[in-house]
Amino acid sequence: MSKGIVLSVTASVLFAVMYYYTSLLTPLSGVEIFGWRMLLTLPCMTVFMLVSGEWRRAVAIVKMVFGRPKLLAGLAASSALLGVQLWLFMWAPLNGYSLDVSLGYFLLPLAMVLTGRIAYGERLSYLQKVAVFFASLGVLNELYQVGGFSWATLLVVVGYPTYFVLRKWLATDNLGGLWLDMTLMLPVACWFVWGGEQGFAVFDQYPWLSLLIPLLGLISASALVVYIIASRLLPFSLFGLLSYVEPVLLLGVALLLGESIKSGEWLTYIPIWMAVVVLVFEGFKHLVRQRRKPM
Repeated sequence: MSKGIVLSVTASVLFAVMYYYTSLLTPLSGVEIFGWRMLLTLPCMTVFMLVSGEWRRAVAIVKMVFGRPKLLAGLAASSALLGVQLWLFMWAPLNGYSLDVSLGYFLLPLAMVLTGRIAYGERLSYLQKVAVFFASLGVLNELYQVGGFSWATLLVVVGYPTYFVLRKWLATDNLGGLWLDMTLMLPVACWFVWGGEQGFAVFDQYPWLSLLIPLLGLISASALVVYIIASRLLPFSLFGLLSYVEPVLLLGVALLLGESIKSGEWLTYIPIWMAVVVLVFEGFKHLVRQRRKPM
């Protein structure tokens, strides 16, 4: 289990490093960086799937689509939803929205809890209700201060739950489905790279990018593979708890890039952080109960 914990934290660190790394890729735009990330990550992910035997899941989904062609529209929507999130992750640090995106990741666990309640009729536990209460205080303050959340925050909070619900409905909520989502992004990624503002001429003007861009692909692929391996080594509850490490690191990156939490925003962040603490406490209690059960 200790190996799984180390790998999970390592994945969160790699995602945070990638979040900051985009600021080093000037003059590339966010969409160009997204395009390069997809083009370089997918081959590494394909090798991992072949080695690990996960390729059969992608094959099974393709066979399912051939039997029900209407599912292709659902797969396209799934790919688009994921693509927007991956683009935002690359674009936000370059455009002053890294703090807004990190807030979205803090709110995401609460959004998932509420999605389970609304979409699947899952009942909220007492501690989940407490967490929702604290988060609601932060939401109300943000509504009072600026009239609503940033579009980047809302895109994370609404987009990811929608993506997960769609994948569950399509029965593609596995590594094969993720690979297909990324594969369907390739035409857009190619267009962003070949038809971007810089194009390949950027390597003539900024030769160091020929080293930095491949390193971006290595970081992205490593983060994804380590994340997947950690998910297999850890109990679901502990893996869920460790997922809170990433938004903390993303917040640190946002502050490192020069963004700051304004005085009126502390009443938004503190209740949301308290909600996250409550969810972590609940997950820890669940994990302890599981360990105490007789084998």
